[in-house]
Amino acid sequence: MSYRDTYAAWQADPEAFWMEAAGKIDWDRPPSRAFFDQGPAGEWFADGTLNACWNAVDRHVEAGRGDQVAIIHDSPITRSMRGITYRELRDRVASLAGALRAKGIQKGDRVIIYMPMVPEALEAMLACARLGAIHSVVFGGFAAHELAVRINDATPKAIIAASCGVEPGRVVHYKPLLDRAIEEATHKPDFCVIFQREQEVAELTPGRDVAWHSFQYGVEPAECVPVEGNHPAYILYTSGTTGQPKGVVRHTAGHLVALAWTMKNVYDIQAGDVFWAASDVGWVVGHSYICYGPLTVGATTIVFEGKPVGTPDAAAYWRVIQNHRVKSVFSAPTAIRAIRREDPEGKLIEDYNLRHFKTLYLAGERADPDTIQWAEQKLRVPVIDHWWQTETGWPIVANPVGIELLPVKHGSPSVALPGYDVQVLDEAGHPVPAGTLGAVAIKLPLPPGTLPTLWNAEDRFRKSYLSHFPGYYETGDAGYIDQDGYLYIMARTDDVINVAGHRLSTGAMEEVLSAHPAVAECAVIGVADSLKGQMPLGLLCLKKGTNTPDAQVVKEVVGMVRDQIGPVAAFKTACVVDRLPKTRSGKILRATMVKIADGEPFKTPATIDDPAILDEIAAALRAVGYPQAAV
Repeated sequence: MSYRDTYAAWQADPEAFWMEAAGKIDWDRPPSRAFFDQGPAGEWFADGTLNACWNAVDRHVEAGRGDQVAIIHDSPITRSMRGITYRELRDRVASLAGALRAKGIQKGDRVIIYMPMVPEALEAMLACARLGAIHSVVFGGFAAHELAVRINDATPKAIIAASCGVEPGRVVHYKPLLDRAIEEATHKPDFCVIFQREQEVAELTPGRDVAWHSFQYGVEPAECVPVEGNHPAYILYTSGTTGQPKGVVRHTAGHLVALAWTMKNVYDIQAGDVFWAASDVGWVVGHSYICYGPLTVGATTIVFEGKPVGTPDAAAYWRVIQNHRVKSVFSAPTAIRAIRREDPEGKLIEDYNLRHFKTLYLAGERADPDTIQWAEQKLRVPVIDHWWQTETGWPIVANPVGIELLPVKHGSPSVALPGYDVQVLDEAGHPVPAGTLGAVAIKLPLPPGTLPTLWNAEDRFRKSYLSHFPGYYETGDAGYIDQDGYLYIMARTDDVINVAGHRLSTGAMEEVLSAHPAVAECAVIGVADSLKGQMPLGLLCLKKGTNTPDAQVVKEVVGMVRDQIGPVAAFKTACVVDRLPKTRSGKILRATMVKIADGEPFKTPATIDDPAILDEIAAALRAVGYPQAAV
């Protein structure tokens, strides 16, 4: 079946489409139907019962795949590597779940997981799923205050944490952060489980903390507890526009059905294949495509504790792909840009045998055409940009490689997947003609696996996503759909700037800047201007070995924007910086830079990779006259 046929089959009968997809996972009691019109935006497979851990682990052992490697841990930072088979994983998870159960954890209890990129993080998630407990993974090393906010919101009965994380050249002490967070939080967990790493053994708090290994001694392994299809598998906090983070809820059945469908139809991955999502368990990509997605279909997943560059060099990704015979990689574009910046000619790629490598997938932020073309030329595999959100849990728009590889259009993540009726609307909520920039929205109901609500915040869920365009889910992204049905995401709605009454996409300007041969990475922000309302300002990171003077590069990119977008863009100012402020998952912190440029007070984002970058940006902006003196 072609993509068109598959999408048409979903449109013609969504109920039959999703019931057929539900046949790919194991049920204790199959659902009577797919969609249930209940809750603020509908629910899926609500009356079926199943267990996520059974689907991700036990069933593969039962099917004779117990000796296949389930998880490969590759840690260039600690210079270690190991594999865990499905049988070993089942036994380890059953033991951990049994120990949690012995300490009172049961179905519906919340458990916060605060771990680095080690297999035990996945084991903790799966142990919760085995018991029907609801996990909430918080990115390891997250600030104590942010962890405290999440403890208060999720009210966990237990917290599972590691003693430390390991970054290039430093150990990140998790335990003091955890202690401070619990001290600050009004809600207190009953107990904490501490996984002691050899890089640092943490001091345990008597009466509250137990050690990962010792608390499992002599316990009865736990069996899988069946849960309802609409039982929450997890809560994952995503930053809200206000300070309070939003707890995205993921229901168990829709999550597994959607992930199993995408592993085959989007990523072309089946049992026995090796899949590597180069992300972190603290992000949605880690939940969907390091843990549950690959394991649910019986693939081998890679847990990588390293960086694209510096562990030890810009060949880290190619070594992992070669050594583990990786078929598909999912990465953030920022990682590819970092590799390209260090190795612009791609010379290091030639040292590795990548014959098993079939496809590179990019998501998390806009993938500029220049980066995609570089990766295509150097890697000689399809490079697939695709677009989705923490809220949706799986791709909204993608090139469905497992169905058929559609023509790639640089700058577009391709087409809407079955389940998503994607439309571009004007401010009044009316669909706009092809090629017109507007707000990207999805007609309700959303498909299985997407958020049904926010944790303890149904009103906020309605207000954030459903109220602006009645009958639609508002994505918060701006873009357009072309004549062939390909979507182009140009910016967050907030990043569409208004220059003297003209609505302009900063993403389109970034595309032009990144095409300059000296530019490795860039960001365009809209800064306040007393005359025109807003003006675009560019920040450029240059490639290693660039000899062109900064002023010359700036002059050239200003000319390029004038030529390709026109004088209407009023793009006149850019500055060269060493690096851009980003979240740990690689998203550029544009809104924070806008506040610095406008001289407004700002809070350092909790997710920032290195806060020192903000001082560097402030100095660079001052050099080009921002913030402007009050008139």
